[in-house]
Amino acid sequence: MENQILELQYALDTFYFLVMGALVMWMAAGFSMLEAGLVRSKNTAEILTKNIGLFAIACTMYMVYGYDLMYGGGFLLDGISGEGETYSNAADFYFQVVFVATAMSIVSGAVAERMKLFSFFVFAAIFTTIIYPMEGLWTWGGASVFGIYSLGDDFGFLDFAGSGIVHMAGAAAALAGVLILGPRKGKYDKDGNSKPMLGANLPLATLGTFILWMGWFGFNGGSVLAMASKESADAVAMVFLNTNAAAAGGVIASLLLAKAWFGKADLTMALNGALAGLVAITAGPDTPTALVATLIGAVGGLIVVYGTKLLFSLKIDDVVGAIPAHLFAGIWGTLIVPATNSGANFSTQLIGVLSVNIFVFIVAYIVFSAIKATIGLRLSKEGETKGTDVTETGVIAYAIRD
Repeated sequence: MENQILELQYALDTFYFLVMGALVMWMAAGFSMLEAGLVRSKNTAEILTKNIGLFAIACTMYMVYGYDLMYGGGFLLDGISGEGETYSNAADFYFQVVFVATAMSIVSGAVAERMKLFSFFVFAAIFTTIIYPMEGLWTWGGASVFGIYSLGDDFGFLDFAGSGIVHMAGAAAALAGVLILGPRKGKYDKDGNSKPMLGANLPLATLGTFILWMGWFGFNGGSVLAMASKESADAVAMVFLNTNAAAAGGVIASLLLAKAWFGKADLTMALNGALAGLVAITAGPDTPTALVATLIGAVGGLIVVYGTKLLFSLKIDDVVGAIPAHLFAGIWGTLIVPATNSGANFSTQLIGVLSVNIFVFIVAYIVFSAIKATIGLRLSKEGETKGTDVTETGVIAYAIRD
């Protein structure tokens, strides 16, 4: 009887893990729609190609070596058997690989409209094989940082579902990319003022945000890693509650600040405010009250507005606002964990933030520079003017008919 109960728990936890992984995979559709809505129409087919391509590359390269580097499991997963301790090892790989793809999706939107498609795919392969798994090895993988110190054992660094490990890391790589690429042609005038380059389809961007909001329940809820007991079910329910509350707080705060600052509501700020709230709560969705989760998300929403203006002033061209929503809000979410979790402290979280950001940014900067020096990184001026749909894919998303 006891063995039957254990087998049932194993089956339920494995099934739950797989369903949550499928929800996270659905976030790939969210990123695709969000980015397709925020780029100009002449770049739509290419950004969609980027998203489906990076997802396939992430799944393949993480299978080849990334998962082995981060957790063990062997080259080409030859060390993974189906059976684990409390759930299937195969389910664990599936859940982890969609996290890798999420991190890479963050880069896609930031470097949109001026980066060569296949140069992007080369970076995606390196990021998902080495860069992300290496920083993941130091955090969730439990290894020491270059043999010097252990973020977990020595400091007790905590990141429940990846505010820092996934979102902050992806955005740190994105920052390296946009700095090397430079702004889009015509983005800033001769006086340094930012010129609006409006997205082609805001309804699509809004749909993408709602898909991401929904998928985030898998992202955070699945990170409980269990469902087949009263305690784990209660934990999952609280994580869902707090995830939703934080997203709502991010939307409200960004709308209010935009209204106060610009005199009108700004839909794009509200969309990124939702994402920033979700990113901010991801490091610790299991411990706050609903009110505190809402406030954590609200601060994330404020950060998006201020962060976007900061990037404008620095002439850093982030097409979809990925850096404020994922890097700045990710830092905030990771650092605020000790406010609700007595097992963490600020200095420990800060060491984790610095370790991940410095490593990812430096290595990504080197890789982008190497790609630039070899096969080239940026489109020609003519190609950028025509649009990446014409120059990179040969497929036009929005055909103009006489």
